Amino acid sequence: MTGWTDDRGKQLTDYPRPSVAVDTAQLTVRDETLCVAIVDRGGSKRLPGTFLHEGELLAEAVERSLQQRVGLRGVVPRQLRTFDAIDRDNRGRVLSVAHMIALPEHQLIDIGVVPIDEAVGLDFDHDLIVAEAVAALRREYADHPDPARLLGECFTILDLHRTHLAIDPTTAHKDTFRRAMMRQLVETDQMETGTVGKPARLYRRVCRFCARTS
Repeated sequence: MTGWTDDRGKQLTDYPRPSVAVDTAQLTVRDETLCVAIVDRGGSKRLPGTFLHEGELLAEAVERSLQQRVGLRGVVPRQLRTFDAIDRDNRGRVLSVAHMIALPEHQLIDIGVVPIDEAVGLDFDHDLIVAEAVAALRREYADHPDPARLLGECFTILDLHRTHLAIDPTTAHKDTFRRAMMRQLVETDQMETGTVGKPARLYRRVCRFCARTS
C-alpha cells in the first residue's frame, strides 16, 4: 500500500509518531476553597487522563478517561491547549491535550479533590495544567456571575461573592462586586431558606444572548 507523500517524497511512516494523551483539570469550590480533582495511583498523583486510542476522537478519550478514572459521566470539558515539552514524560515522547471543566461540588462528592495550593508535585507537568486551568477559570469569572453555574440557578449576592472570592482572591470587595454584577442579575420572587435572621433575596443570571433570564 502506497502511503501519502509530501513534496520531498517522504511517507508519513518516515516521521516519528509521539503518543498523545488527554488530561483533564476538574475544578470545584468546596468549603469556600477552589479545588481540583486528583487521582492517586499508589502515591503517584496526577490529573485524570489516558492515552488516545487508534480511531478515537479526543473528546471520546476524555469521556472514557473520566468514566474510568473518577466515575464521572455526562460532562463535556473544553480544551485548554497542548503541552508538548520534550521531557514531560520519562517513558517517551508524549503530547498531552489538556482539558478543563468547572463543576458544582455535588458532582464531585465521591471524587478526591484537593485545594489548588496543595496540587503541587504532580506527575508529568500536571502542575502547569492546573495552573493554566485556574487562570482560564479566573478570566471567565472576572466579568460574569458564576458562568460555570457552581451555585445552580438561584443564589444570594453573598453566596455569589463568596464563590467568586474562592476562585479569585483578588475579587473586589462585596459592595463594589455587587455593583459590577447587578446589571447581569435579576431578582426572583424567592428568598433563601434555612438561615438564621432575615433571609436574603435570591437572584438569577440574565441571559447574555437574549432578553429572557437564564
